[in-house]
Amino acid sequence: MPITLPNDLPAFDILSDEGVMVMSPGRAAMQDIRPLRIGLLNLMPKKIQTENQFARLIGATPLQIDFQLIRMSDHESRNTAADHMQSFYRSFREVEATGEKFDGLIITGAPIEQLPFEKVTYWQELTRVFDWTQSHVHSTFGVCWGAMAMAWHFHGLPKHDLDHKAFGCFRHDNRAPASPYLRGFSDDLLIPVSRWTEVRADDVADRPGLTTLVASDEVGPCLLQDEAHRALYVFNHLEYDSTTLKDEYDRDVAAGKSISVPVNYYPDDDPSRPPSNRWRSHAHLLYGNWINEIYQTTEYDLSKIGT
Repeated sequence: MPITLPNDLPAFDILSDEGVMVMSPGRAAMQDIRPLRIGLLNLMPKKIQTENQFARLIGATPLQIDFQLIRMSDHESRNTAADHMQSFYRSFREVEATGEKFDGLIITGAPIEQLPFEKVTYWQELTRVFDWTQSHVHSTFGVCWGAMAMAWHFHGLPKHDLDHKAFGCFRHDNRAPASPYLRGFSDDLLIPVSRWTEVRADDVADRPGLTTLVASDEVGPCLLQDEAHRALYVFNHLEYDSTTLKDEYDRDVAAGKSISVPVNYYPDDDPSRPPSNRWRSHAHLLYGNWINEIYQTTEYDLSKIGT
């Protein structure tokens, strides 16, 4: 079954061309199916790129998905056209006011990770989002800074500054092979990492409400389960496109910033050669397993979610 997207959202044509099954809202309304409602709270500056990345993974599952785009209420996007934001996004304030509920919600990262959480301009509203998920969302998936922020809010899990950016593709271990979220995973896997902060294994171990599913000896915990809050926290970037790390590297080089070549990404660590994607299959597995777990456990009657 397909993902439902507005016909004029850029992701509609991009994913259709890639072979992902995409359906217009009009066609979806003709089917007697209760789709899974999945929201994307998009905190990234490049909204369209992020929409495409997550819609690609969510749309590859065999279930019909109603994909909703959400933004922070009072934060203006400077990198995405205003008409795109107005046409395809609703503010969290609008969503909250409707009382509507979601089977799943993805909260993305944001390039503000070195700021203390409480210094982020929209922190108060974001904490309201976190609390709202407990009564209005069946399962929440925090990504990178969004995951760190949610784990800090619910568990006081601190983030620590790194003395250099963790940047590249790092080997990770499958620490919970029996987890339904890791069904089909290899014993180890390669995951893109791009961050200036980290959470630490000792801090996670001190919080019994958090379970480590995937971790790396080099760059620490990657995927945590928070069963009590029906949430997953992933600190790295399985959703990245093949060239996302290259784009970040090229941007910083062009700006004259001090940046190392991303680790284990280019063939022979040579930035003149095109990188290959070695994480795509695990990205589809993780998000497909998340969607399947939602499907198996969510309420058919949306109004009963969170009750």
